[in-house]
Amino acid sequence: MPETTRLVLASGSAARIHLLKAAGLSFEVVPAEIDETAIRDAILEQTSGAEGSDIASVLAAEKARVVSVAHPDALVIGADQVLVLGGKIFSKPQSIAEAREHLVMLRDRTHDLVSAVALARGGTVHWQTFAAAGMSMRDFSEEFLAAYLEHMGERVLKSVGCYELEGAGIQLFERVEGDYFTILGIPLLPLLQRLRDEEMLTG
Repeated sequence: MPETTRLVLASGSAARIHLLKAAGLSFEVVPAEIDETAIRDAILEQTSGAEGSDIASVLAAEKARVVSVAHPDALVIGADQVLVLGGKIFSKPQSIAEAREHLVMLRDRTHDLVSAVALARGGTVHWQTFAAAGMSMRDFSEEFLAAYLEHMGERVLKSVGCYELEGAGIQLFERVEGDYFTILGIPLLPLLQRLRDEEMLTG
């Protein structure tokens, strides 16, 4: 990695931090301070037929852009993920009760997780991409749901889908179709290739 270039992740997501560290990247963490709800709502109001990929891409790019303005000497990674079910776009639940409502809506149905990633430098986004995964939840019982929420506690509020696929959340599913890294919140393989293209990684 060139000495003059810093790599910054504009996200405080524990899953994304773990994935990038496990991949061998050296980076700083500077979570972007943006109003995600306001941006999402504006897109839905202004863009007829806006899809999950549109929202995830805009949010990832804006996170990267904002942090890159404050750190102009760095290459900044922005990432975002949205959940889509039947055209409805979900946000992270604000309470355990809301998480339960979300899981009841998702139960016995297939939803999409759309993850986007962007790179910015000096306030300009110069690369971005997205990927989607299909997530089919099983028809779990009310007893299982209650036990799951009790086991997860406040952790259930940290994921837009109310689950940690790398943990107990896997028990919610009967089928998963898509890239593991995309499911956890970042299209990692395209990102790594782009970092190699930019000579931020060797090989």
